[in-house]
Amino acid sequence: MAPTFVLVHGSNATSRGFSALQRELALRGHRSLAVDLPGHGTAGFSVAYQAQDLATFATEPSPLAGITHADAVASVTDVVRQVREHGDVVLVGHSRGGLTVTSVANAVPELLARTVYVSAWCCVDGTPADYLQNPAYSSPALAEAAKVLAGDPAQLGAIRMNWRSADPAHLAALKQALLADGTEAELLSFLAGMDPDETLDAGNDRAAADTWGRVPHTYVRLTRDESLPLALQDRFIEEADALTPANPFDVHSLDASHVGPLVRAGELASVLAGLTLR
Repeated sequence: MAPTFVLVHGSNATSRGFSALQRELALRGHRSLAVDLPGHGTAGFSVAYQAQDLATFATEPSPLAGITHADAVASVTDVVRQVREHGDVVLVGHSRGGLTVTSVANAVPELLARTVYVSAWCCVDGTPADYLQNPAYSSPALAEAAKVLAGDPAQLGAIRMNWRSADPAHLAALKQALLADGTEAELLSFLAGMDPDETLDAGNDRAAADTWGRVPHTYVRLTRDESLPLALQDRFIEEADALTPANPFDVHSLDASHVGPLVRAGELASVLAGLTLR
């Protein structure tokens, strides 16, 4: 029986962002299930965000305040347990979703046939905070795109972004950081599906050789990614291969931006459909 791909979204995203990929997987005969991490996809948009009342938007309470990385891990682990009753599970994470994938693989490696990181975080030698301070995590476009940050994260208990900014400079920076290989219309459509808030807690889990390292793992490099720079992607791969030299990453490269394979998903779906299981 073909495996089920369980898809874990990245920062400020929801299961809706995988709709194109799920369509392409279905056309190749594969089942998939895209999850919403706790607080994502269900809280809705506030009136202030919808109306671009920026003063209110910057201070109103966040529905994600208090939600932790452990909550995300527990939620995805529960999904994996249920899906595993019907066959093999391939757990796929995009971007920040890789943090959850790693923690789930540490917790229940016996339930996973493979993990896949699509330009995703895979912490090995350090915590997420450590990697954020590394020169490999550096991109002029990313720094400029961060100007859509709204409000004080410490006060809100969450990271809040104004994806509906109409500032041409903001939109140009977001396009360069996220979808340099797409059109402006594709960018606006993708941003419309993003949640404004993201949890503060990214966890401190690292890949463990005796658990995570037991599961075959694939890394899909996105060579035009300026949101998770290629240098950092390659560092994750290098450190993981040093941790489990007998079980190195199966590496694929796509000439794509950070969300390009979610907008035009054919190539990524072909990579996933062609994976071998353990």
